[in-house]
Amino acid sequence: MRRNLLRLATAGSVDDGKSTLIGRLLFDSKALFTDQLDAIERASIARGNGGPDLSLVTDGLRAEREQGITIDVAYRYFATPRRKFVIADTPGHVQYTRNMVTGASTADLALILVDARKGVSEQTRRHAFLSSLLGVGHLVLCVNKMDLVDFSEQRFEEIRAEFADFATKLDVGDLSFLPLSALHGDNVVETSANTPWYPGPPLLRHLEEVHVASDRNLIDARLPVQYVIRPHGDHQRSYAGTIAGGIFKPGDEVVVLPSGRASRVGQIWGPGGSKVDEAYTGMAVSLTLDDDIDIGRGDMLARPGNQPHLDRDLDAMVCWFSETTELRAGNDYSIRTATQTSKVRVSELDYRLDVNTLHRQTDADRLGLNDIGRVTVHSRSPIMFDPYRDNRATGSFILVDETTNQTVAAGMITGRSSGPAELPSGRPGHSLRPPREDVVWHKSAVDRTQRLSTGATIWLTGLSGSGKSTIAVELERQLIASGQPAYLLDGDNLRHGLTSNLGFTDADRRENIRRVAEVAALFADAGVVAIVSLISPFRDQRRDARKMHDDKRLRFYEIFVDTPLEECELRDPKGLYKRARAGELREFTGIDSPYERPEYAELTITPGDGTPADIARNIRRELGIADN
Repeated sequence: MRRNLLRLATAGSVDDGKSTLIGRLLFDSKALFTDQLDAIERASIARGNGGPDLSLVTDGLRAEREQGITIDVAYRYFATPRRKFVIADTPGHVQYTRNMVTGASTADLALILVDARKGVSEQTRRHAFLSSLLGVGHLVLCVNKMDLVDFSEQRFEEIRAEFADFATKLDVGDLSFLPLSALHGDNVVETSANTPWYPGPPLLRHLEEVHVASDRNLIDARLPVQYVIRPHGDHQRSYAGTIAGGIFKPGDEVVVLPSGRASRVGQIWGPGGSKVDEAYTGMAVSLTLDDDIDIGRGDMLARPGNQPHLDRDLDAMVCWFSETTELRAGNDYSIRTATQTSKVRVSELDYRLDVNTLHRQTDADRLGLNDIGRVTVHSRSPIMFDPYRDNRATGSFILVDETTNQTVAAGMITGRSSGPAELPSGRPGHSLRPPREDVVWHKSAVDRTQRLSTGATIWLTGLSGSGKSTIAVELERQLIASGQPAYLLDGDNLRHGLTSNLGFTDADRRENIRRVAEVAALFADAGVVAIVSLISPFRDQRRDARKMHDDKRLRFYEIFVDTPLEECELRDPKGLYKRARAGELREFTGIDSPYERPEYAELTITPGDGTPADIARNIRRELGIADN
């Protein structure tokens, strides 16, 4: 059986037992050598311990042993017959949060430890939030030191409930809970007789069985070029780097960014110089191209039809590392993303995040040590990136203080900023900023009451395949036939022009809704009924569209086309659900991106309400629009 690799990191507060747990895991799984055990026993005796202190397996620095805390990230490697493991023991002390970020940034799974006596602490929340922010898809809350609370099921359930309530605010796809005693080995490698009320597997078995292969991005092919290998002898020039996403094979069409030059992959060499038939995410490779193109460090290879974003203005979440400086709007840094380096300025500090409540402090004007906040940065040169939730390798960065050459922050790109964006096509991007002071509203000589008809916006929302467009088309036909000016604003149609430069990130979807709402309001103001057919999955975005109309005293009606997901998938007119289930489409509403049902829709429509013509007549009757 092929043993796949699992990268895991420990997290939690000081003295919750992270190092001891790893030591116990290695000891009980027979992953420690005799000389290692001898060294641990000698060090334990010297410290006056009655038995071997397993925390010393990872706490190797002198300062760590003297203070009894973990300072730097320690990596340990071991394997079982079922899987290989890389363990990062990260610090729990608040002063070393930056080290925890480093250790968890490449982890597939995080072990969040909690002392059963103390319960969930601020550091527990901080590390859980950071793990979520860093894209760690699997969390295991290990309630440690259960022996000190007499293996109380009630205490375990109290901690489980408290953490589960907090975790509802996080983006965590897989959350597990496990009671254990790292000191004595209960539920670490073997199931403990002291917890007969716990039905789950011990920790090691859970780690062996957790599925992480689907977490890798095998769709978006990305190869950031790290080094150019000059030709020698009969060899061609080749380009070396680590595959950041997708799969590359000889003969594949590729585009070199940012130049946009196209070519095909020639040959691929893997580690050790052996030729390979394909290279996938995480592999360090070098490859040749069929064409001689000027390529250097910082360039990127991608698919012609699947390219990363190229932009100067970025929205990002950052964790501030520096003890001696603070992040403020207007500060300049060097940004390093994948293999790119550029100069950036912090345009805005949008908010600082309270890690206990996840409340956004919008009045914050700085970030200090260990603070987390959302910022907008402007780069001197365009940055190639994917949103961090899609690709951790091309969506992450560090900020470097050019005066001291110190790394002062780590960041996760959430998308293009709300400022003017430079797109690969050269077209300007979207802007959510308020107009400049010298941009004023030019008042029309025509009052709304002078229009020949009264307008409104009818906003149809629902899953893809729910029938929105079919109903919208019939509604438009009936309104026009009755003498009411109307116009259909269909989401797919608009992506051919008005919103053609937007993708499907949260930021792009928000901008998509804003643009459509603005256009719909213009139609309504002109006396036309704008019929919007748009998935518009998030309540707050639909609420913003309604408020935009309310502020202008325009009628706005939200119609929820409530077709069950199962029926939408059976219809699947464009084959999108099938592609999403196969992993070919990411962030597809209803599959791996949520749809938030309306709470206060004017009408809710179900498949049993009749034909599209019946439903359209009912909408007109219920809303009192051109009823004849």
